[in-house]
Amino acid sequence: MEATVAERGQITLPKAVRDALGLTKGTTLKVELDGGRIILRKNVDDAISRARGRFKLPPGVTTDDVMRELRGRAPGDPIDENGDP
Repeated sequence: MEATVAERGQITLPKAVRDALGLTKGTTLKVELDGGRIILRKNVDDAISRARGRFKLPPGVTTDDVMRELRGRAPGDPIDENGDP
């Protein structure tokens, strides 16, 4: 893949790269130099920070409930009367 440097020093990252990394408008990238290489890294901390606090759980639902729904019963979880987790 190639990208051309424009007059003002800007480049356009190929769509396949943007899609693979989930890069959208406003995503912060860290730029590093390594000898003759330019390394771009997605700033994951920034993405997590922006998402923090934006999602609310319904009343009476805990994060443990959500994790059980996603991952299944954890060792040590009580089993209900029907034998279901």
